Formats: sequence, structure tokens, C-alpha cells
Amino acid sequence: MIDEKIVSTAIIESYTEKLLNCLEIDVAVCGAGPSGLVASYYLARAGLKTAVFERKLSIGGGMWGGGMMFNQIVVQEAGKAILDELQIRTKKYNEDYYLAEAIEAVCGLGLQAIKAGAKIFNLVSVEDLVVRQEKVAGIVINWTSVEMAGLHVDPLTVFARFVIDATGHPIEVVKALERKMNVRLFTPSGKAEGEKSMWAELGEAQILENTREVYPGLYVTGMSANATFGSYRMGPIFGGMLLSGRKVAELIIERSKAEKSKVEKSK
Repeated sequence: MIDEKIVSTAIIESYTEKLLNCLEIDVAVCGAGPSGLVASYYLARAGLKTAVFERKLSIGGGMWGGGMMFNQIVVQEAGKAILDELQIRTKKYNEDYYLAEAIEAVCGLGLQAIKAGAKIFNLVSVEDLVVRQEKVAGIVINWTSVEMAGLHVDPLTVFARFVIDATGHPIEVVKALERKMNVRLFTPSGKAEGEKSMWAELGEAQILENTREVYPGLYVTGMSANATFGSYRMGPIFGGMLLSGRKVAELIIERSKAEKSKVEKSK
């Protein structure tokens, strides 16, 4: 016999417990595209309390559709190494070009991030940031359905030591900070430079340089990095996206260790 009340109670209790446990975390990743998922995997594996907030029902960003709904993706040798680590299969196509099934890649990235300890909240939009003394200190969240319906419902807050904008082309988090706080970003103009048109070679070459802190406490990764610092889009080649996710995780892990060491020395 199935008791529907027990089913409902189990879902509500477990989700509420997960959300309550994530109201104060080390890293809030905004966007569950490929770079956000890779970042969350490495961050969680390093022991940092990490939660990913994705506004859509599905994770994976644009990776699901491959190129123009031909659901295959291409990665270079360096990106293949990350897929290998995450047990996602690839097939050599040509010199330094490898193919992967887009569906397998998304599912694999999500699975490994969760197994590493990251928590993923889909259907949750990041609409604003928490700021404290000229530093990003968390995110402001609401149900995506509230946003879609145009309802005026006050949000909730999640405090985080570090926030990552992994929202991709729209750079939603960076733009919210820029719009509401009128701050100067760590970009040449002090504002989001905007994404340029397609030039895969330069976009891939510049994405790691652009993956960095853009304002105290706020980092950018993946297409958010190139859109923030004014570089090119790349299309369905995903090596740079994967490497960018790993780099932003490495930067935050290093910063976290330095901050903890500083605190310990001051005791």
C-alpha cells in the first residue's frame, strides 16, 4: 500500500533540510552549465561546502543541444582530460579534436558533482546579491516560477564566502551587481565589457585569463568570464568551458586556504 502523505512528507522534509543546510555555505555557484558543474565538482571534492542554483528545470546549460541540436560536443586534448577524470567517454575525431555525447556529458558532470558533495537546486533563480562592506557576501534567491509569473514575492538569502557567476552569456549576476550597486568591476572599463561574436580560437584562448575575481567575493567562469571581460563566443567546442570551471575552483580553493591560514596565525 502506498501512502501519498508519506511520499509528500518525505519530499518536503528532505528538501527543507537540504535548503536549511545551505543557507550558509562556502561557495554559491549561480548556474549549472558545464563550467558551473565542473567548478562545483572540484570545490566540493576539496571539502568546500558548495551549492549550485539553476533557474531552469534542467542542468547543463547549452551543452544538451550540442551544435544546432546535433547533440554531440567537441573538446580539445586538455578538456578531454577533465572528461576522462569524470568518467565521461570520448572518441578521437581528428588531431586534438575529440567527440563526446552531449547527453552523457551533462549527466556525467551532474552526477560527479553531486557525488563529490555539491548540492544542486534547480528551478531557483538568483535575482540579487548580498553585499557587506564593498564585498559580495551571498545571493538572493526566489523560485523561477515566481519570476516567470511576474509575482511580487519577497526572496530568501543564502550567505556564501564566495559567489561564482556561471550564468553564461547573460552574466545575470554580474549585471545585477553592476545595475544595483553601481560598482567598478575589475575590468578595463570598470563595467561588464560584453560578449563579442564568434571566434572560437580566440575565445578558447582567452577564457582562462578571463576566469577570475571580478569584484571582491564574486568570480566569473565559462561564458560569463568572456562576456564580462569582452571576449568572443566559441560555439559547441567545450574544452575551454571545462577548464574554466576547474580554474575558478582552484582560485577559490587557494583563496580559502590562504584566508584560513591567516585566521589561524592571528590566534
